[in-house]
Amino acid sequence: MAKKKAKKVVKKAAKKTAKKATKKVTKKKKK
Repeated sequence: MAKKKAKKVVKKAAKKTAKKATKKVTKKKKK
């Protein structure tokens, strides 16, 4: 069970970083 929970947390963190990366890219494109 603990391993499954850890995987979910990692996936959530990956999604957050991906969103931040896409935001940075869009900001650069606007400039």
